[in-house]
Amino acid sequence: MINRKIVLCCTMAMGMHIGVLQAQSYVPEWRDKRMKVNMQTAIKAYSFDLTDVKLLESPFKQAMEVDESYLLSLEPDRLLSAFRTHSGLKQKAKQYEGWESSGLAGHTLGHYLSAVSMHYASTRKPEYLRRVNYMVKELGVCQTARKTGYIGAIPKEDSIWAEVAKGNIRSRGFDLNGGWSPWYTVHKVMAGLLDAYLYTHNKQALKEAEELANWTGKTIKNLNDEKLQQMLLCEYGGMAETLTNLYALTGNKKYLEVSYKFYDKKVLDPLSKQEDILPGKHSNTQIPKVIASARRFELTGDKKDKAIADFFWQTVVRNHSYATGGNSNYEYLGEPGKLNSQLTENTTETCNTYNMLKLTRHLFAVNPSVQLMDYYEKALYNHILASQNHQTGMMCYFVPLRMGGTKHYSTPFDDFTCCVGSGMENHVKYNESIYFRGADGSLYINLFIPSVLTWRDKGVKITQQGGLPANDHITFKITAAKPATFAIRIRKPNWTTGYNLTVNGKIQQVSPDTEGYLVIKRTWRNNDVIGYTTPEQIHVEPMPDNASRMAVFYGPVLLAGVLGDQEPDPLKGVPVFVTNEKDPNKWLQMVDKKQLSFRTLNISRPDEVRLIPFNQTKNEYYSVYWDVFTPEDWAIQQKAYDAKKKKQQEQELKTTDILRIGEMQPERDHNFSGENAITGEDHQKKWRSTENGGYLQYELKVDPNLQNTLINTYWGMDNRGRVFDILVDGTKLDTEDLNKYKESRFYEIPYVIPIELTKGKQKITIKLLPKKDNSAGPVYGTRIIKD
Repeated sequence: MINRKIVLCCTMAMGMHIGVLQAQSYVPEWRDKRMKVNMQTAIKAYSFDLTDVKLLESPFKQAMEVDESYLLSLEPDRLLSAFRTHSGLKQKAKQYEGWESSGLAGHTLGHYLSAVSMHYASTRKPEYLRRVNYMVKELGVCQTARKTGYIGAIPKEDSIWAEVAKGNIRSRGFDLNGGWSPWYTVHKVMAGLLDAYLYTHNKQALKEAEELANWTGKTIKNLNDEKLQQMLLCEYGGMAETLTNLYALTGNKKYLEVSYKFYDKKVLDPLSKQEDILPGKHSNTQIPKVIASARRFELTGDKKDKAIADFFWQTVVRNHSYATGGNSNYEYLGEPGKLNSQLTENTTETCNTYNMLKLTRHLFAVNPSVQLMDYYEKALYNHILASQNHQTGMMCYFVPLRMGGTKHYSTPFDDFTCCVGSGMENHVKYNESIYFRGADGSLYINLFIPSVLTWRDKGVKITQQGGLPANDHITFKITAAKPATFAIRIRKPNWTTGYNLTVNGKIQQVSPDTEGYLVIKRTWRNNDVIGYTTPEQIHVEPMPDNASRMAVFYGPVLLAGVLGDQEPDPLKGVPVFVTNEKDPNKWLQMVDKKQLSFRTLNISRPDEVRLIPFNQTKNEYYSVYWDVFTPEDWAIQQKAYDAKKKKQQEQELKTTDILRIGEMQPERDHNFSGENAITGEDHQKKWRSTENGGYLQYELKVDPNLQNTLINTYWGMDNRGRVFDILVDGTKLDTEDLNKYKESRFYEIPYVIPIELTKGKQKITIKLLPKKDNSAGPVYGTRIIKD
């Protein structure tokens, strides 16, 4: 959502006995009688209900079971705590810590309600239904007590909404009238309620969602377009999407009309014209806006919405995504095709991929293709599955791709970030896209995950067995009470060069159709068996802007080189591959077929490396990208390469604290404040400055026993009127004049802090105070390093 502890995980919306609904993002289902609005767009592929698809033993089922244990460990009364107190009721249990005790209080409840509703649909375990019904009942008590239709738990919410209703709008991106993305949290609650209705048939949940939507409409009814667009500068999650779904469920057009009030013209209009305005944008703020367009297109047939959704997906997948299928660095998108220098500890926020998979499902429903499901598989195996610790069930906010990096997992009861919320959902819905029903009565088999599909309309079951990627042979057994005639469409993945397809042992001569699927149409009888072999090989995916930096795959699975329990020695650096061999299948030798473990064949420098599936890494250090050199190139590059790596690593090791300027959560973590403070973005970096005097102030950690140096990052240009003092705990450290820096590049300027100003201290307060008739900044970043 917002950097590291910012939010933008997002949402989904529905599913029970007629097709599969993705939490907080309804994807059309076959003859779904719950929907009161007929779709104006032809749907070519329909979801199956979660109830109809059961996972069999596989890493995906294991991840689901670990997530199930975590869901059961959480206490609904603690998630409901602030909802009760904010409604004037006595809490029944103590509120959770982390984001649940901050500006996004209550967002986790929405995700949790979605997750337990979905898991009930998949398992029919009574405890999950009990929890859903209890939470819906308690939210109803809170809603009744308020008498407005609103349900919430965020700080200062009454004053925030009162100001918004009057048209008094203040926003800088992640704050609205002093609140942290308040519409984002409203969306999570509303979406959770819709999931409770759709997955468990809880009619009270639908009624509460309608009341919350009615309150939404009343709150913004008097805002003109200018005020609405000003309000939409603040992240608002999937409000438009959920209101659109509510329109489909109720037939009440006012909800569709309100959904259009959550239409960000500044972002969506250029996308509709195929303009890539994404560089510099916060990724997961944008994706839910586009999901809403995809859903509205299904219902209204609006071609502008279709253009937005199609162009956005293609742009993000082709130009902004890493080998995992994830996107963004520090939650933001960079220049298209420029990823080589964007490998950090904060790549690929997990919520982004959670939402990209939702968008992919919508696009597939309208225009099914192998291309869409190739991406879906890639992101599911290599980001979503990789974001969970499969022993503890804890989740990653970011899935780091820094060469020599490591994952950082959430804690059970103290974080509750956006990616914990979406993570609760991620791992209980692996069964949602394995199969789709074609509008022509065919069956799409998209993912090769062991499972059983109960297809009630056809009176058949399909049992999929296989051990992909450790084993490249898959079987599909048909169980049928009576013969049934239909086509089965099996995806030919982009990572296989060939395939072998049999029915009851007889080879089938089948070529991919225009959608990329292998189609077998026949009358299926009980115990028919399809055999499908998809040969796997090692293949590489180079960086778009550096062909010599590559990620290595085996079949669908991204491989990670495990580098031990300690960060790689800065003097030795992260290993590189040195070889004249162009065929990556000759780089590695399989050591363990079952565990899918490989080792390098005398190509890695300085040491040989063991590689395993990235989705099976835990707490070790790893690399998924490798610099690949010929021996001749390596001889030339080694000295410069080693020196550069050493300098970078030494700087990181010396860094005591760093503040990402202009990003909400880092600024919160550092108690950022200011007067006449403004923010912006240039050269793909956020900046802070003041105007008409004012000041910027923030806290940074220091080492109390060593020499500390403050380093500020500025952009060199004509900066007249940018003279300011730099104060440490009220004592002037230096005076800066940005007009000195003339070149159009970033300057990292050090300021040595006298040791007496930091002795015995754990942190200091930095203040940038402009001289008379001047301003402070722009400053693009700030850090403390120790000597």
